[in-house]
Amino acid sequence: MTALDRYVRLESDALWRAAPDAQRRDVVIAFGDATLVISDQAGRPLTHWSLPALIRQSPGELPAIYAPDEDGSELLEISDPIMIEAIEEVRKALAKAQPHPGKLRHWLTGGFVGLAVLLGVFWLPDALIRQTLSIVPNPKRQEIGAQMLGYMVPRTGPVCQSTRGDIAAARFAERLLGDAQSNAVKIVPELKQGALALPGGLVIVDANILQLSDDPAATAGFILASRAAIMHSDPLENLLIQEGLGTTFRLLTTGSITPMILDQNAQNLITAQAPQPNPQALADLLAQAQIPQGPYVAASDQRSGNTPDLGPDPLQGQPVPLILDDSDWVALQNICN
Repeated sequence: MTALDRYVRLESDALWRAAPDAQRRDVVIAFGDATLVISDQAGRPLTHWSLPALIRQSPGELPAIYAPDEDGSELLEISDPIMIEAIEEVRKALAKAQPHPGKLRHWLTGGFVGLAVLLGVFWLPDALIRQTLSIVPNPKRQEIGAQMLGYMVPRTGPVCQSTRGDIAAARFAERLLGDAQSNAVKIVPELKQGALALPGGLVIVDANILQLSDDPAATAGFILASRAAIMHSDPLENLLIQEGLGTTFRLLTTGSITPMILDQNAQNLITAQAPQPNPQALADLLAQAQIPQGPYVAASDQRSGNTPDLGPDPLQGQPVPLILDDSDWVALQNICN
């Protein structure tokens, strides 16, 4: 220790009291290895005090009075200002070199608290949402989608229904999305997005889309485009991310979302711009469903003035399985009449 090395040969007279009821006696003090050595006038060591443990009982006053512990069972009275200054400097240097378990504990505690906050802010919401989405069954998703559709009715008009039109819509959905999706396609009188995907696989379609072309492949393209737009963005996941931990935890524990939140999210969807599908994702869905690109591309251009670039059509010049027969297509086109 630099400070200790500097004062290692320094000695001074002092008065020492060995016990509370003992008489003070003249002693000589000097520095040892991190200790203060108290010796008699003949140079015989009487005791050693730990320098880091020294307690100055008269700070800022002369003579300086030191004790080796809180009890003050022994006392040392020093008048030499050079020795006092040396003791104070060495004590400070030794104290800095000592480990500080309390500080380490505080740093560790602060670190753990900070980590917990970071996990709560950044990791927990995502983890809880992932866990919730993994266990919400499809019937519950369909129920949530149907509830949101109900809240959209004041803006879209009621879902169009007719005996023949409902049968045609079910066949259309099965042809595009699979046998388990017969209730997935709903036609409404007005929907500015054209087609919009809701939780549970539900797709609502503007009735005006049905009139853009005599080829059902055009409407099929709009339906598949709405599905492609959410291929990497689950509508239910978006809802939970927007509403936060409370809604996610409620859905996880009770299987429900409050009507007010569903209503608000339904209004947000119905008034926002339709999410745009990735062209390659849409081209892949059209190819999988064996729907030619041409009718949809032409209808999209007619409706919005935008011609989507889906790349080469793998079905160009190939026979296409029947989408809907004429009677079903006419029934579907007239479902809102």
